[in-house]
Amino acid sequence: MSAAPHRRLLPALAAVPLLLTALGACGYGSAKDSGTAAGSGAAGAQKLSTGTVRLGYFPNITHATPLVGEQEGILQKELGGTKVRSTTFNAGPSEIEALNAGSIDIGWIGPSPAINGYVKSGGKNLRIVAGSASGGVKLVVDPKKIGSPEDVKGKRIATPQKGNTQDVAFLNWAAGQGWKIDPQSGKGDVSVVRTDNKVVPDAFTSGSVDGAWVPEPTASKLVSEGGKVLLDESTLWPDRKFVITNVIVSQKFLDAHPDVVEAVLRGSVKTNAWIAAHPEQAKASANAALKRLSGKGLPAEVLDPAWQSLATTDDPLAATLRAEADHAVTAGLLDKPDLTGIYDLTLLNKVLKAQGRPAVDAAGLGKQ
Repeated sequence: MSAAPHRRLLPALAAVPLLLTALGACGYGSAKDSGTAAGSGAAGAQKLSTGTVRLGYFPNITHATPLVGEQEGILQKELGGTKVRSTTFNAGPSEIEALNAGSIDIGWIGPSPAINGYVKSGGKNLRIVAGSASGGVKLVVDPKKIGSPEDVKGKRIATPQKGNTQDVAFLNWAAGQGWKIDPQSGKGDVSVVRTDNKVVPDAFTSGSVDGAWVPEPTASKLVSEGGKVLLDESTLWPDRKFVITNVIVSQKFLDAHPDVVEAVLRGSVKTNAWIAAHPEQAKASANAALKRLSGKGLPAEVLDPAWQSLATTDDPLAATLRAEADHAVTAGLLDKPDLTGIYDLTLLNKVLKAQGRPAVDAAGLGKQ
């Protein structure tokens, strides 16, 4: 695989390794109301078919679209008099639970929990309606212990959670090296240590793990503490594209309020375009949102490389969702799922067409 330079946060990269159990891109912070939506809709603007739309996302740089979209007022502008009410989460399963319970209507989330929620509900509770971000996953190691991919054998490598997006990606990569690892226990030629992203930096500095296959900003945090990037996962995917964050919607809400979903998608697409056109301003905006939501922004030595390795995307690049599901099945972490219908890109393609842009494809996994 080529080692092309990292791409800056531009629209249109996408399509991540997923899986069927867990947290996609884990974030810092806990589930809580963001405090941004109790405000009114745009002054003097007409409400859409509902007075409030409830959004969910992580206070995490991989959720740059909703962070910037709210911080800059782009989402609210598209919604007019319909109020935005947001809740933040730090794990995919809790966001899926909130969607299923009707506590949120639309969310930004990783592929793994989206698939898990879709399959567990028999394909009835949610749909992926757009992409949001791609990239930003790396294998970071202690350079004193690991100098090459071959040196990973016999070492302790952290992943966020058994069966999560990054865990599946690491197991798939390790299998490609010819190594045997039990997917349930994580034991074998490499010891896989399932560790929450918030704990990984301490585990790394203490020597409890020798490296980690993790998303941003955890990867850049490890580098700032002496780690070395051994592998950027983007080099393992065609055109270096893989999605780490999607936009999902409650099927019930989509059926009842398609005009609101369309407005949110217009806001998402316009936010991604603004991020591409103003990368430095957007980076500062995202960090300001992180500080507002979690009480602490990211330092420059973490924020800058994390931002550079991500890219916003409207296209979910659905083909990789299927590929990563196959990886999870091969690893023994997932029974082969029927993902037909997990995507409904009708409204996204309507928004793109209005802007003179080509439609995106569901790779055979769209609604029939």
